[in-house]
Amino acid sequence: MSTIRKRNNSYEISVSCGYDINGKQIRRTMTYKPEPNMTAKQIEKELQRQAVLFEEQCNNGTVAADGRMKLADFIPIYLENAKHRLSPVVYEKYSRMLDICIIPMLGHMKLKDIKPIHIQKFVNALEERETHIDGTGGKLSSSTVRRYYTMVQSVLHSAYKLGLIGVNPADSDRITLPKIEEQTTEIFTDKELAKLLDCLESEPLQYKLLIHLALNTGCRRGELVGLKWSDIDYKTGILTVSRSNYKLTGDTEIKSKATKTGKSRTIMLPPYMLTMLKQFRVEQAQNQLLLGDCWHGDNWIFTQADGKPMYPTTPTQWFSKFLKRNGLEHKKFHALRHTSATLLLSNGTNIKNVASRLGHAQLKTTNRYVHAVEQAEKEAANTFEVLLNTNRKRA
Repeated sequence: MSTIRKRNNSYEISVSCGYDINGKQIRRTMTYKPEPNMTAKQIEKELQRQAVLFEEQCNNGTVAADGRMKLADFIPIYLENAKHRLSPVVYEKYSRMLDICIIPMLGHMKLKDIKPIHIQKFVNALEERETHIDGTGGKLSSSTVRRYYTMVQSVLHSAYKLGLIGVNPADSDRITLPKIEEQTTEIFTDKELAKLLDCLESEPLQYKLLIHLALNTGCRRGELVGLKWSDIDYKTGILTVSRSNYKLTGDTEIKSKATKTGKSRTIMLPPYMLTMLKQFRVEQAQNQLLLGDCWHGDNWIFTQADGKPMYPTTPTQWFSKFLKRNGLEHKKFHALRHTSATLLLSNGTNIKNVASRLGHAQLKTTNRYVHAVEQAEKEAANTFEVLLNTNRKRA
C-alpha cells in the first residue's frame, strides 16, 4: 500500500516492501512533481496513477530498496561477497582494478544515479586515454578497456542481485564497446623450438628442467614452481599436479593454493624427463649438503638458492632474458603451454586428452589450439602452393 505526502511543490510517494533481516521495515520512495498549469483534479488523477505504477514497480523488483549508497561504499561489500569464490591472485587483481580506475572515475556516484550513459562515458574515457591507468605510456588496448567495463558490470550486477538497484545500467546490450583485435595464440614454431632447445643445453640444469617440463606438461607457471619431489612417481612415470604457488603484493612468504580448477591431475612423463629429474635431484642434494643449516627447503623441485620455493615471477623473468640473450623472438613464458598443446594436437593426440593434461575445466578452452593447428596447416599448404605450383608454371 502506498502513501502520499505533499512536500512544497512536489509529492513523495512511499511504498512498504516488507522487512529486512533485522526486522526493520523497508520503504521505497519516489518524488512526483506536477507539470506547470495542471489543475488540482489533473494532479490528483496523475498522482494516483504514479502511485499505482510505482507500487507495481516495487513489487516486481524494477525499483531498488536503497540505491542511495555510493558505488565506492558498495565496493567493499562486493569484494567481501566475491572473496570466497576468487583465488587470492584474482582477488588482488580485482581490488587493484577497482582502486586505481573504477573508484576514481565512478565511485562518487550513488548507485541509483548511475545510468547507461555514465557507463558509456566511462568506456569512452578509457578508450581516449593516452596513458595506461598506472601512468605508463601508451593507449589502452580494446581488451583492457573491456576488462575494466566487465569489472563495473560485475559490481553493478551484484548490487542488482542484492536489491540495491532495480536494473543493471551496465548490461552489455546497453553499452557500445570497442571491438577486440583478433586474438592469436602465441606458440613457438618448429624452427624456433629447435633453436630454443639447443640454447638450453648451455643453461643451468634447473632452468633446463623447468623449460622441458613446461613443454612436456603444459603446466602453468604457478603450477611448475609449486611442484614437489613427492609429486613424482618414478615407477609409473606419473607427475601429479595438485597445487599452484603465488605471492601477493606486500607479502614476504610464497603461498600455495589448489590448481585453477581446484582439482589435481596426473601427467605421464617421457623417460628422458625422469632421467633429467633424477639428475637435478642429485645436484640439489649436493647443494643442500653444502649449505647445511642454511638450507630452508621443503621438498620443492624449483628453488631459490637457500631451498625456499622459487618465486612465481622468476620463470617469466629468466625466460625473457634467455630469449633475448640467444637472439630468439620474445614470447611470453605462457607460450610454452600453448606450444605444448599444439604439438600434441598436431601429432594426433585426442583433444579430450589434451584438455585433461592441461587442466582445462571446459573443452571449448582447448578448442582454440585446434584453430592454431588448422591455421598452421593452411600456412603449410600455402607454402607448397607458392613453391611447387609456381615453379611448375615457370617450367
